[in-house]
Amino acid sequence: MHAGRGDWGYGRLREEAEAGAAPQRRAFGAPYESVTFSTATRSRCELTVTLASQPVFDLASSTPISQRLRRTIRRCGERSLFERRTLEVDDLKQIDVLTIEHGLRLLRLGPGDSGIVPAFWRTFAAGRGSYALLCAASQHSAEPGSLLVEVFGGIEHAPVEVIDDALAHFQTQTRGVVLHVAPDIDAARRLNGVRAHCLAIDFAGVAHETVRDWLSAAELVAAARQICSQLMLVNLRPDRALPAQAAGATHAVFSTLEPRTL
Repeated sequence: MHAGRGDWGYGRLREEAEAGAAPQRRAFGAPYESVTFSTATRSRCELTVTLASQPVFDLASSTPISQRLRRTIRRCGERSLFERRTLEVDDLKQIDVLTIEHGLRLLRLGPGDSGIVPAFWRTFAAGRGSYALLCAASQHSAEPGSLLVEVFGGIEHAPVEVIDDALAHFQTQTRGVVLHVAPDIDAARRLNGVRAHCLAIDFAGVAHETVRDWLSAAELVAAARQICSQLMLVNLRPDRALPAQAAGATHAVFSTLEPRTL
């Protein structure tokens, strides 16, 4: 995935796949590597943040072409996910900046590589937050690969012109944005005209196991693809790769098909 182009850079992941070193799709649901770091909120609540690298597949070639960092935030000593609505904007900004810093070291982007790191919309949309992300991402300026930021949370409710203004301040030839939208057709359509490089939809909450389920899922995929030329499905079942491509999806992060516990 190259941020400044319509295609995604293949890099060493594709080279390994073409050389026969890549396992089957199902095996690629598991993370490659992970890193955990700690931080504290303004209210002095200690948090633990874990970043896990996941492969991103090009559905047309069935090869891994990029890496996406999945982020988990917890209160220290608790198993449950930390509720991000209780965090202040400055807390979110601090988490996002540390995520980029630790994420770049984890990704180790080489020539032709690309990586996706997460960030909160509340950070990205705020002037100080966006500037902090730019400063953190500037560490990547000397790297030979492409960095994309996957923006989460509340994007569907923001006006397109506000989103585009935020994108214009961040996107360059080697730095782009993936908008993570709710798995809802109307939510996706509200983003019509946005200038993001890619949309992402989490299929963990989308029924797509059976043929009947897939009919509705395919409508969602088709609607989202009309908004953007690239569409990444996260937690897609491996056995739905071909139908997803036929419906319009271009990339996928596959699920493990194992029961999940939080």
